[in-house]
Amino acid sequence: MIRALVVGLGLLLLAFFLVTNSWWGDGPIEEETVVVVEEGTSIAGLGQQLANDGQIAMSPDRWRLLARVLGGSDPIRTGEFAIPAAASPADILDIVQHATPVQRMVTIPEGLPSVLVQEKLQAAPHLVGEAPLPPEGSVLPDTYSYQRGETREAVLARMTAAMDEALKELWPTRSKTSVVTTPQEAVTLASVVEKETAKADERPMVAGVLSNRVRLGMKLGADATTIYPITKGRPLGRMIRKSELADPNPYNTRAIAGLPAGPITNPGVDALKAVLAPAETDALYYVADGSGGHVFAKTLAEHNENAARWRALRKKRGK
Repeated sequence: MIRALVVGLGLLLLAFFLVTNSWWGDGPIEEETVVVVEEGTSIAGLGQQLANDGQIAMSPDRWRLLARVLGGSDPIRTGEFAIPAAASPADILDIVQHATPVQRMVTIPEGLPSVLVQEKLQAAPHLVGEAPLPPEGSVLPDTYSYQRGETREAVLARMTAAMDEALKELWPTRSKTSVVTTPQEAVTLASVVEKETAKADERPMVAGVLSNRVRLGMKLGADATTIYPITKGRPLGRMIRKSELADPNPYNTRAIAGLPAGPITNPGVDALKAVLAPAETDALYYVADGSGGHVFAKTLAEHNENAARWRALRKKRGK
């Protein structure tokens, strides 16, 4: 009788060890991998998925039973989860219950036109669906996180919502030196500033010059606005033709006074701040200085001298 009890107890202990070892012991995964949990996946469905992918060494039915008994009652989450090598079934369940899903990133640089925003979003891996073409100036340049399986439309919606929020926050900061009268005008002028200088510390000064020109009814004279109707923001790849410079289309600030008909790119926060609070300056002109920045002038005579120096420098550099 005692011997039978001892044997029975031993078998129970052995069974308990085998069960717990299969649940908490090392799993068959030899290197880090991922588990993608779709919306609506059940414990049973996850077990079938893990077994099919060789990420657990037990049947789906056994997984379901042990998960119910030993895994707690917390729900599993949707998303993509990183699973380390040798992760046990218990580890995997804990990860999909409590870990933060893998976040992927897509970066929209300042001054990227909408046609290239669309291309960048279309090329982002592990998103689904087609990337819509956003209206020019509607996307706030930034780095955005996303999860595997999200739609490109949903990610774009966050980008446009971020621009709406930025404008809502920045518009009340508009100073008396600003010439824009609506948030949309702010985006339009900021898009020109974005294309006119790549130096962040120059943006308020460039915005000041362009604001002076708008205030006086002068032409902005920005080549990027001439190019925009031709390429929609893509590089032109050649010199601008005289006929294009003279074309009085509503974007061409070489031919018409005032702001272009709309944004020519997606401006960042710094460019928006610059047009809402431009530098107080008497300058009306600027030209490249050869170091990546610009030299500014109050009069056309000063500007012509600066431009002559720039042409001489280009010639010296063989351009």
